[in-house]
Amino acid sequence: MSAKTVQPPLKFIQPNLNPWVLTVTQKLIPFWLRYRREISDVKVQHVEKLVKLYQQFQLNKTRFLIAFRHPTLDDPACLYHLLGNILPQEARKLNIELRKPAHAHFIYERGIPLWAGSLVGWFFSRLGATPIYRSKADLMGLRAARNLFANGILPMAAAPEGTLNCFCECMNPLEPGTAQLGFWCVDDLQKGGRCEEVVILPVNLQYRYVSPSWKKLENLILQLEKNCGLPELEIKKIQIVLSREKLLGAKLIRITECLLSQLENFYNRFYNQSLSGEGSLDDRLQAFLSAALGTAEAYFGLQSQGNIIERRHRIEQAAWEWIYRQDIQNIKNLPPTEYGLANHIVEMSNLFLWNMRLAESFSVLFSDYIQNASSFERLADTALLLWNVMTHIQGGNFSKRPSLGKRWVDISIGEEISVSQRWDNYRINRRQAVNDLTEDLGDALLSMMPNSSQAEADAEADDKQLTLVS
Repeated sequence: MSAKTVQPPLKFIQPNLNPWVLTVTQKLIPFWLRYRREISDVKVQHVEKLVKLYQQFQLNKTRFLIAFRHPTLDDPACLYHLLGNILPQEARKLNIELRKPAHAHFIYERGIPLWAGSLVGWFFSRLGATPIYRSKADLMGLRAARNLFANGILPMAAAPEGTLNCFCECMNPLEPGTAQLGFWCVDDLQKGGRCEEVVILPVNLQYRYVSPSWKKLENLILQLEKNCGLPELEIKKIQIVLSREKLLGAKLIRITECLLSQLENFYNRFYNQSLSGEGSLDDRLQAFLSAALGTAEAYFGLQSQGNIIERRHRIEQAAWEWIYRQDIQNIKNLPPTEYGLANHIVEMSNLFLWNMRLAESFSVLFSDYIQNASSFERLADTALLLWNVMTHIQGGNFSKRPSLGKRWVDISIGEEISVSQRWDNYRINRRQAVNDLTEDLGDALLSMMPNSSQAEADAEADDKQLTLVS
């Protein structure tokens, strides 16, 4: 929840691993996943690779970072369960003795405790997690993560996408921070006369519904149509009967176009934007995202530079600087008038931050993902994303997000990528070495995702002529 009144500057949340908190969390996490998150099972492929890496880590032969794809908010909890429960069980099967605790220092985004509550910051700290700002050069956060990578009692874990993905069958572009941390670790070890090998371990999380409830999905899509004010859809079949997937995909495209038209009209009329509503759906989406971010940038005095993610991060940081004031030593000593003005700035910052959050909710949507939908999961991803957007617009309660049924998660452990072996390349050209490692990590994560190209090709081959009549 956003702050409503002016706040003191944000402080660094020092990682402070508490064995008791960690033990209780690891014992409770399977029940929390099952009964609060409707995740009935966590299956792991090639967990023996992770066991052996932990063994090498505890023998002071390896330092490593778990680089995981980040499609949902449930990813860290699933990984806690993997490390705290599944990993020790597999180690016993392999007759490998691992010291407790089996865990990792997770890197998390500093803004999470701002919307999830200060208790979350306390909890993450006691789990040994370390925060970092995604929206500025965070020297303190980077130093803490760098020190833990080289000297911590546990391996590291981070999401190289840098932000939530929201879709089970695609991935955001990776940010270079994970690769850079790897090279810093090699540097620190060499300066300390140490010879551990530094590696990055790609890990993919893939969520599936146990028993896909098409009825629940159809009801959700019907509710989305009503929220947009769309009349009931008539399907005029010209050649062959539409598959269920094609029909629901067509409905989601129609909802997206309607919602986008409403947003284009809104920004044209009330924020003096010039959105034509012409071009492909993806072109219109990109134009809208730029307009929404431009509205916030104009208020905060920012230049519209960089890609969508970079622009979102800069806006977020600018808002925080006006809400969590570095220039006010003691808020309690402010005269009433200055306190009132400071609170007004908080109110305005939140209002313009709303535009960035709207763009953030919409930014991962693209038409190919819907049009080539060949699975229940893709359609569900899109419907729930549109529900998020509409809930944000209506000021609704995100805790009431609809459930489409129980899920299970398939965690794939990939092949480790040696950072140490790339050290000579890093010394020659640092930027190129970081980019190459980031690209190879991205390729490794993509290779573990379901290959939907054949399904998409089948969908194209089975393309149906469709007329939608309102």
